[in-house]
Amino acid sequence: MRRIGAPLLAGLLAVLGLAPAAGAYEEASVADGGTLAGNVKYSGAPPSLDPLRVNKNRDVCGDQKVSEALVVGAGRGVRGSVVMINGITRGKKAGAEVMLDNSGCLFVPHVVGVMAGGRARIRNSDAMLHNTHGLLAGRTVFNLALPVKDQAVEITKRLSKPGVVRVLCDAHPHMFAWMVVHDSPYVTVTDERGAFRIDQVPPGAYTVTMWHEGFRQTGADKDGRPIYDEPRTVTKNVTIPVKGSVTVEFDLK
Repeated sequence: MRRIGAPLLAGLLAVLGLAPAAGAYEEASVADGGTLAGNVKYSGAPPSLDPLRVNKNRDVCGDQKVSEALVVGAGRGVRGSVVMINGITRGKKAGAEVMLDNSGCLFVPHVVGVMAGGRARIRNSDAMLHNTHGLLAGRTVFNLALPVKDQAVEITKRLSKPGVVRVLCDAHPHMFAWMVVHDSPYVTVTDERGAFRIDQVPPGAYTVTMWHEGFRQTGADKDGRPIYDEPRTVTKNVTIPVKGSVTVEFDLK
């Protein structure tokens, strides 16, 4: 039987629609991978954010909620910053499923990071209607009414493109969150201490981006939602050694 050469085989797969799209991420073993770790800290005295006024279901939600646009903890660590390693097209498997929960009249967590096409769901843990509305560059990518407690809807296929998705509850204007969709699973969100860690990174030179939502209020929209200034982004260069570790510190201000 005649053996088909690699170029011809690739062409046949493309014709059949079986070849991966150009630039598509490929899962593979990362036996010699390294680790990127570090912290995001606030530089200087953080601003005091006005509370979010609740205008519906106050008997359950209360009169106001604390804004999570900027959460600075012990040692000036910043919670909810997203850290992404750019330019990785082949590496570890996508992480565990991401769940954005409507819970206690808030989105929990306030910020999530997910790979494009990674497993993701929206859930309603409250005994009331929540309408979860995700917008990417101002365009709706999902708009889901969740009237039943413990109802959950998968949104994996709707998060097909990298970008920052702003999430609103149309029923409760004080509720908002962010889903940062990256082109690989090398994305994470800082914890209460502002710390982050990304493992199984293929050795090599990369740029690393830290993203954080805007937190200085500039006004309010027609529904009373606060409008904050533009998100912050900081990019640094790193080199990940074979089976080694690199530490990166980001300052937010």
